[in-house]
Amino acid sequence: MRPNTNTNRQPSVTRFALGQTYVTPGAEDALMIAGQTGIEFLRRHMSNDWGELSDEDARENELSLKEGFRLLSAYRTAKGQKLWIITEADRSATTILLPDEY
Repeated sequence: MRPNTNTNRQPSVTRFALGQTYVTPGAEDALMIAGQTGIEFLRRHMSNDWGELSDEDARENELSLKEGFRLLSAYRTAKGQKLWIITEADRSATTILLPDEY
């Protein structure tokens, strides 16, 4: 897994830190195939746009923001490949990955 060094821009509203960001090989390939970068998905994640989560999982993220638990977002690339973004509970790291890489 390689660190993502392209996360300098911040969204206008941030409620948590990403920590060090990583992109797994599968997610990196999916983004490349779609002609996208992880930045647009990280911005959404940091702006509390949790993507394609159930209402229950979205509520869990809101609780996690208050209680300091792990955060999960789910998105699809322009080619339809599902991506997850997970920010660790201690906010030390955020990883973009494919669900089957979990």
